[in-house]
Amino acid sequence: MRVISVKALRLFWEKYPDAEQYLKVWNKKIKEATYKNANEVRNETPTADHVGNNRVVFNIAGNKYRLIVLFRYDLQKAYIRFVGTHKEYDQIKDIKNI
Repeated sequence: MRVISVKALRLFWEKYPDAEQYLKVWNKKIKEATYKNANEVRNETPTADHVGNNRVVFNIAGNKYRLIVLFRYDLQKAYIRFVGTHKEYDQIKDIKNI
């Protein structure tokens, strides 16, 4: 899959250096994957949560940070919709449409 945009990840780990290795591993894993649906994502990453509308929430750095990704399985693209602290994540009112 193609990750759009890795820049968002890089900007985040520059602010929170302890997230860097986790995000790099996540990025590599997604780039090497071919997913047809959210179930396949969850099979590879059991701690990920499918929240609807093709969004999947990933726990980063032992659930210290959260990453929301919009998957377009038909295009094999993964769009970064949010990367932030758990506290920032808790402020999101409509995860399905972020």
